[in-house]
Amino acid sequence: MRIGIESHLRYNFTEPADVLLAIEVAQMEDQRLITDLLTVSGSGELRPIAGEEGIGRRTWMRVEGAVEALYTAEVELFRRASPIEALPITPRRDLPPGVIPYLWPSRYCESDRFEAFVDRQFPGDPHGAKIVAMADWVREHMDYSIGSSDGTTTAVDAFVSRRGVCRDFAHLLTAFARAAGVPARVVSAYALDLDPPDFHAVVEIWLAGEWYLVDPTGLAPLDGLARIAVGRDATDIAFMTVFGSAELVEQRVSVVRLDP
Repeated sequence: MRIGIESHLRYNFTEPADVLLAIEVAQMEDQRLITDLLTVSGSGELRPIAGEEGIGRRTWMRVEGAVEALYTAEVELFRRASPIEALPITPRRDLPPGVIPYLWPSRYCESDRFEAFVDRQFPGDPHGAKIVAMADWVREHMDYSIGSSDGTTTAVDAFVSRRGVCRDFAHLLTAFARAAGVPARVVSAYALDLDPPDFHAVVEIWLAGEWYLVDPTGLAPLDGLARIAVGRDATDIAFMTVFGSAELVEQRVSVVRLDP
């Protein structure tokens, strides 16, 4: 599948600020960048750096006043949604070193606070079916509600309120999985058929020696996702991290299928 991506950000900065931008598609085995271009007006020199786990790229900017960023890309996706129910959960002691940190609680995914609930709600079954049951639980018990959460909302907050947006759904599933001893990381992505179009947050789960995508919102097909960044939680995958203050003027995201 070949998709076309465009994201357009316009912000105003009343004072000088450092900004870390993460809106470029990552070059990975199951997604190939054919073309991409990032242009920014209103900033100083752009300094690209590698993303978490060496996946994707972030860009440092020094900004003030009106800033506009435009990113366009054409991406070929080779991924097919694979059933994970029968895949074995890897015992903790057999995990590779780079995966182990994704067992631990993080700022937005307080997995240690869900251990008793997860043990009671999702007992037994050392396979991916446990993760599917968790994703189904999140989808069934959470209301997708734009504006119901903000940048301080954690998995515990979402669990209590039972409302949120994609990042809250992703944080909650990630916390559940880690509480069950399954490594999980949060992923930012462009998503085909997402309505309304926006940056999307999903989850990757470590099963049978590989990372597998899971979307607890169920709002976008897995084979139409193009990853941008991965990390412990929203701290690592935010499309824009501002060290200062910013005013949103406009933000648009478009993802279209280019082949029949």
